[in-house]
Amino acid sequence: VIPYAKVGYWDASYTVQATDVLALFRITPQPGVDPVEAAAAVAGESSTATWTVVWTDLLTACERYRAKAYRVDPVPNTTDQYFAFIAYECDLFEEGSLSNLTASIIGNVFGFKAVAALRLEDMRIPHSYLKTFQGPATGIIVERERLNKYGVPLLGATVKPKLGLSGKNYGRVVYEGLKGGLDFLKDDENINSQPFMRWKERFLNCMEGINRASAATGEVKGSYLNVTAATMENVYKRAEFAKQVGSVIIMIDLVMGYTAIQSIAIWARENDMILHLHRAGNSTYARQKNHGINFRVICKWMRMSGVDHIHAGTVVGKLEGDPLMIKGFYDVLR
Repeated sequence: VIPYAKVGYWDASYTVQATDVLALFRITPQPGVDPVEAAAAVAGESSTATWTVVWTDLLTACERYRAKAYRVDPVPNTTDQYFAFIAYECDLFEEGSLSNLTASIIGNVFGFKAVAALRLEDMRIPHSYLKTFQGPATGIIVERERLNKYGVPLLGATVKPKLGLSGKNYGRVVYEGLKGGLDFLKDDENINSQPFMRWKERFLNCMEGINRASAATGEVKGSYLNVTAATMENVYKRAEFAKQVGSVIIMIDLVMGYTAIQSIAIWARENDMILHLHRAGNSTYARQKNHGINFRVICKWMRMSGVDHIHAGTVVGKLEGDPLMIKGFYDVLR
């Protein structure tokens, strides 16, 4: 078996092109594996390579389509971790498809024998590829226009307890919170359509609470209605009903998957609905510092998909949140 670095997946003299997709990986090579070879292996496995040389490479423009690791730097204050910089030809990826992009970049390399651990730290998406995605339809200006609230922070909260409330009591919590001064409330990630409260009952009671609070305060109020469901047919059905009863915003969970997120984002744009995404599940791959995916990358992918809002964390409360790290997520999203 020829080492990946000698096949063409390592090129220290490579000049990055404006149209290249760039990925920054944190690599922990297996004992005895050279960092350059580990980086080349990741580049190869995430583009055109397999475990050995194949004659069918000659049927392609293999030199063009090979990803190229072009730089490897030690991670400061570590002894066995390295930053690997890898460039990908833009034509390796289907236009406007996050599923296809991720199938290459993170699809197979995380179980690769050459590395003990692997983390995707950041990506640079070229404009030519970025423009094939729809992106978010609205921003903070549009939301302020819909709430008719300017010059002050928007104040929101999540309905608690997240599970167990009846539809009527859920609507009461929405009403009390909005009447008490909140601009909006939201469903939590795991409230969908359980036996104690079906989704339609929740939507109707939420909208009653919103309308009553708006009438009592003279202010525009709202609540993010979670339309996450088992199938896209049910997601669309719930989103359509949310629109029919007067909501201007819907919510989905990250665990729905990239294709589902892109699909409902297209629907939201076409139906003039704001789309909020809860990052449910992200810590399964974002929290460990030597393996997984940095949440800043997820932020970029979700913006590409068309998500208007994303739950990006906070520096207070029960969840992990380093102030500088959270600020970095906010900067990426803006």
